[in-house]
Amino acid sequence: MQAQDLNVTAQIEIVGEGHAHATKKDRANVVVWLSPLDEHTLRSVAAAASVTPPRLVQRDKTFVPHLLVVPAGTAVEFPNRDPFFHNVFSLFEGKRFDLGLYEAGTTRIVHFDRVGVSYIFCNIHPEMNAIVLALKTPHYGISNAAGQISIPNVPEGRYTMQVFAEKSGLENLKKLTKTVTLSAQDQSLGVIRVVQDGPPGPHKNKYGRDYDAPGSDYPANNLK
Repeated sequence: MQAQDLNVTAQIEIVGEGHAHATKKDRANVVVWLSPLDEHTLRSVAAAASVTPPRLVQRDKTFVPHLLVVPAGTAVEFPNRDPFFHNVFSLFEGKRFDLGLYEAGTTRIVHFDRVGVSYIFCNIHPEMNAIVLALKTPHYGISNAAGQISIPNVPEGRYTMQVFAEKSGLENLKKLTKTVTLSAQDQSLGVIRVVQDGPPGPHKNKYGRDYDAPGSDYPANNLK
């Protein structure tokens, strides 16, 4: 008898460290993913090819979307839709790269061939930041503002469940990792309580130094 695909659900709760009973209202952008442990499930797992390449658009000194989840090996486009230069880079976990200065109306491409979290910044505009999470599994969900998560088309079986939240430290996230068994009778991951450490501190530029002039623009006709 062939195992059926499930619609796996979860409910995210966000709490501040040291305030276990103070639940925060905005619970968006928490990622939960399932890595298969059973052989029959492993054979059914394949990263779905996207017809349109995923994009992190630079517009109004902001990356859109702020959080992007992709299968490992995916090529992500970085189009510049602002009327001035950007210099997108990532020098931390995940994929390390530096796209250099590129002008309005142009696009650069990065292959996220390494599993993990990539923190994305602009070397000109310190207020710009985004996250790309590259996964080996297509079975993931991103919470909405109410904390609801839905992961469709998950085969029955055993999985390792992992969680990512931008404002949670690695140790708090590791505590949420566990093995789950999913079936037609049990398609819920229940309530996942995510402890936040607080907002991340200011980041350095790509040279490891403080930004010289926050928010400075290089107009499209400036050749510097």
